[in-house]
Amino acid sequence: MKQYVHKWLIICLTTLLVCSEGWAQSIAISGQVTAAGDKAPLPGTTVSLKGTTTGTTTDASGNYRISVTNRENATLVFSSVGYLGQEITVGNQSIINVDLVVDSRQLDEVVVVGYGTVKKSDLTGSLAQVKAKELNAFPATNVLQALSGRATGVQVIQNNGSPGGSVSVRIRGTSSIQGSNEPLYVIDGFPINGSNPTQLNNADIESMEILKDASATAIYGSRGANGVVLITTKRGKAGRTQVSYDGSYSVQTLRKKLDLMNAREFATFYNEQAVNDKVTTYFTQDQINAMGNGYDWQDLVFRKAPMQNHSLNISGGSDKTQFSIGGSVFKQDGIIKSSDYNRYSLRANVNSEISRKLSFNLSTMLTRVITNQQNSGGGNRGGTLISAVITAYPTLTPYNDNGTYRNLATAYPWGSNVLTNPLNFLNEQTARTLSNKQLANAALIYKPIPALSIKISGGIENNDDRSDSYTTRNFVNSQGSASVSTTQFTSLLSENTVTYNKSFGKHTVSAVAGFTYQDFLTTTLGASGTGFISDASQTYDIGSASTPGIPASSYSKASLLSYLGRVNYNFGDRYLATVSFRADGSSRYSDGNKWGYFPSGALAWRVSNEDFFKDIRFMSDLKLRVGYGATGSQAISPYSTLNQLGSGKTVFDDALYTYYAPGTRLPGNLKWETTEQTDIGLDAAFLNNRLRLTADYYIKNTRDLLNTVQLPSSLGFTNTIQNVGKIQNKGVELGLDGDLLTGPFRWSVSGNISFNRNKVVKLYGGQDILGSAINTSAVNDYVNILREGQPVGQFYGYIEDGYDDKGKIKYKDLDGDGTISAKDKTYIGNPNPKFIYGFNSTMSYKNFDFTFFFQGSQGNDIFNISSIGMLDYGFGLNMTKDVYNNHWSTTNPNPSAKYPIISRTTSVNISNRFVENGSYLRLRTVQLAYNIPFQKLNVSWISNAQIYVSGQNLLTFTKYSWWDPEINSLGGSNSITLGIDFYSYPTAKTVTVGIRAGF
Repeated sequence: MKQYVHKWLIICLTTLLVCSEGWAQSIAISGQVTAAGDKAPLPGTTVSLKGTTTGTTTDASGNYRISVTNRENATLVFSSVGYLGQEITVGNQSIINVDLVVDSRQLDEVVVVGYGTVKKSDLTGSLAQVKAKELNAFPATNVLQALSGRATGVQVIQNNGSPGGSVSVRIRGTSSIQGSNEPLYVIDGFPINGSNPTQLNNADIESMEILKDASATAIYGSRGANGVVLITTKRGKAGRTQVSYDGSYSVQTLRKKLDLMNAREFATFYNEQAVNDKVTTYFTQDQINAMGNGYDWQDLVFRKAPMQNHSLNISGGSDKTQFSIGGSVFKQDGIIKSSDYNRYSLRANVNSEISRKLSFNLSTMLTRVITNQQNSGGGNRGGTLISAVITAYPTLTPYNDNGTYRNLATAYPWGSNVLTNPLNFLNEQTARTLSNKQLANAALIYKPIPALSIKISGGIENNDDRSDSYTTRNFVNSQGSASVSTTQFTSLLSENTVTYNKSFGKHTVSAVAGFTYQDFLTTTLGASGTGFISDASQTYDIGSASTPGIPASSYSKASLLSYLGRVNYNFGDRYLATVSFRADGSSRYSDGNKWGYFPSGALAWRVSNEDFFKDIRFMSDLKLRVGYGATGSQAISPYSTLNQLGSGKTVFDDALYTYYAPGTRLPGNLKWETTEQTDIGLDAAFLNNRLRLTADYYIKNTRDLLNTVQLPSSLGFTNTIQNVGKIQNKGVELGLDGDLLTGPFRWSVSGNISFNRNKVVKLYGGQDILGSAINTSAVNDYVNILREGQPVGQFYGYIEDGYDDKGKIKYKDLDGDGTISAKDKTYIGNPNPKFIYGFNSTMSYKNFDFTFFFQGSQGNDIFNISSIGMLDYGFGLNMTKDVYNNHWSTTNPNPSAKYPIISRTTSVNISNRFVENGSYLRLRTVQLAYNIPFQKLNVSWISNAQIYVSGQNLLTFTKYSWWDPEINSLGGSNSITLGIDFYSYPTAKTVTVGIRAGF
């Protein structure tokens, strides 16, 4: 054993001596990189040894340290975005300080557009860009959350606060009634279908370009009406292998608790109801005196929830081949117990030059998501978790004396017969979703001559989703129930394009042409059953159920064939023109209208490059833009233009038979939804590009809207699809960003504000389109409406007119006929904001960075269905203290009371009572970071490291009374049912600590 130890020591000592000899031959060069003029440090500057893969980056103070050999012949290369690069021979220097000069051509930064790239200065359309640094400003389960308030014209709505909860994205308003209003998402050139990129890891993204006007989106034809979001993931660069790590740990808490009645107030409240209804009171005064505050059900259900994120990226390569490989693990527990979201992802991008003329690109992504959710949203009288938490009796505890769950539905004879103990939901119900996503895209690029590029690419998107739900035998009134559903989606893509770029003196032409084919296949399968003798098998043996459900399955296939082309023309960097065209052929439409055609054109004038502009010293850039284009939407499902049969079951001669019958009436000559948009804009820069302004005005008209129309029963069909009308959106967008201070103390700011107005211009036969009915024990009626001349999705209902002499609600008789009927309904609110905005500020001093970001929405209303339960007096539900303290009573018949008399006979309608101001201003992010100066510490193997603490949603300024104003319980991508809060999962506030490091 000693011999092995001696040998190991000799090997280690020898290795150290060899390494020491190697180190003796290396010389450490250090210094600082600053901006010429104001001497501001330039963090993130790349310092590399020319002709090698050795390199580093400067820290937050602009300092660097690099080791070189053969210093007499060594040359250091300094490069930083927005500055002219420098090369300096080392010679006998050991300290090299460098001043970099601003590159006046920094506007020539390349941005991604449809089927290509373009210099930012050559853009003729409206485009917003969000870079990696902004996306990584705070941890987010959904990368789209990071877009909120960052780009003009982009509205991001958190549909609910559940772990991994979905968001809705609207670009320049609503464009469709029946179809999705989500933009098209393109990941590394692959248009993903029917879903947003919720499973992407923020740290994997290099940039996101948002195409907004039709001159930019028309190249995507029938999928560009709602805008296009181009997502570019990180790719490797030639040079030494670099490793980066981004890790964080967060704690989430409920932003605020609802102020509900305590036990004593609850008992007093319902005793008053009993007196008003002339029945025996429910509680004695001695019982009330002994109650105190009672049980807090919110504390039972809500918790402090951890969240953690770990991302690792390895990139590098040679001049011939570059790679970038990234992996991440994201885990989020919900602030409601028994809910969580777990995401595991792996991504790899490879670029390889096979020969001087032939190259190969590959992008792949694998993601696995496991979600456990609660049946939290919606509900009626305590029938779902959130509803039960709010309305459960504070006079009772969750357990009986023998340790079993208390049955709240039978606790009080005068209470709700569906009120469920929240513990049943937390412990006796499971809802688990497993989602596996694969995305791969490969391309061969051949350049026969430098100006010409031929690209052949193909890709596949595959999603496998499985949802399992199980309710145990311990759940109240349950014998056990299970359901399983699977959905498999596969999309195959083939794209073939030719690109030509050539300059002729002052003329520059860039053109792309090609054709694409993409098909989509979706299959579903579902099974269910109730009545199990044991909970052991849960969803794994549904066949053992005493009452099996009817299995269900579906098959759906569609395809899209397209031809596309675009030409960009530049004359003398002053006059710019873009023309594009796309023809889409869709299998969803019948032969007469199978093809849609979508042209666009745009012009721009770089005024700042004219000779007469040179004397305007305070303005360094000015470009005027105008564009027009047409885009479309395939707002129908496959087979909608074909005769369809529906199946059912019927009993004949004491036997059960399956039958088929026509399902929907064959629609007529259906046309494509077409959106035509005109955009006028300008881009300007001031004070040597330190202050930058973008402004746009647009008019967006969508015609031939598709919608399902109800038919008279005499026709034998219930509905059909028709082109029903036209919607208009118009608005103004302003964006401003600048570097206010650039010395030792650096301060940069950015802000944007967007105004959008929409209205329904025309509907089929002038007939209103109603939103989904809201069904609660108190009301069963629709809230939203589409009507000619009015904004999309307005709230529609009655106007309250005080109380009668018995404290019951009165409504205004608007038609003056002496009775209250549906004719007395009117507009009571608008869920569309007047404007949305965001403001970001970043300050840096030495190694410290401080950032805060505010985001808000102004002028939108919320219809709070949850608060209807606060008037559902007939079922003994708990209420807010506001109801207890401010209601009409026989002893205080206050006509200004906020709530009517407490009585089982009190009724409500959809009215302005439940419409609240949904405007808010939110401190979306605040972060303090410290950049560790490893260069000064002589640690060469760590190129950069940052530790930070941040907060998300810490402050929200709003008049909305419920949990959170950023809500859209029923809407999703739907255009009609907007702005509704129906017992939604609350949004959390979050505190995070993290580290980012590069090696």
